[in-house]
Amino acid sequence: MRASIQDSHFLLRRFHSALGLIPLGAFLVFHLWENSQSRFGPEHYNAQVERIQQLNYLLIIELVVIALPLLLHAGYGLVIIGSGSAEPLRYRYARNWLYWLQRLSGIAIVAFLALHLGLTRFAGLLDPQIDTNLFRYMQQSLTQPVTFALYLLGLWLSVFHLANGLATAAISWGLTTSAAAQRRFGWFCLGFGLLLGALGTHGLIGFLK
Repeated sequence: MRASIQDSHFLLRRFHSALGLIPLGAFLVFHLWENSQSRFGPEHYNAQVERIQQLNYLLIIELVVIALPLLLHAGYGLVIIGSGSAEPLRYRYARNWLYWLQRLSGIAIVAFLALHLGLTRFAGLLDPQIDTNLFRYMQQSLTQPVTFALYLLGLWLSVFHLANGLATAAISWGLTTSAAAQRRFGWFCLGFGLLLGALGTHGLIGFLK
């Protein structure tokens, strides 16, 4: 019985990891690239958003590829947090700190997503004019220092969560078995995270022109 529970937990952790990397991680990369189009000005950005909104079966894609994986990933993430035992003040080595920060960033990202969806998707349902000139709307929102700071924080926490999750997934999936391989791939993930964070930051700044 105990072996069966452990096997289920093992499979759920692998499923949780896969959801975070494949649909959600890929979407984060795409979304930050999409927002980086802001540097080309409002006409280019709004045209890019309109092309995406005109995709066939967009609502189904959003539900199946984004919303459902996000709910499953976040929900099981809370289970992991509840059963975790990270003690960063007692065990002050890097891997334990990263374990703790991964969980903390996940909670913060959920709060940030609620803010982001409220300011964009739900606001667009109440005022359809927002979707016709999303660049202008985001520009007005991000000129508020508090909103810009929250977006910048949410962006970098999301990037950290993905990059650190990629590094830990490589260990748990048995792709980096030696300490040297884990160190090398860790540096790769750090570089990937910095590049992705820079792309996202550039996109936020593009709205302020």
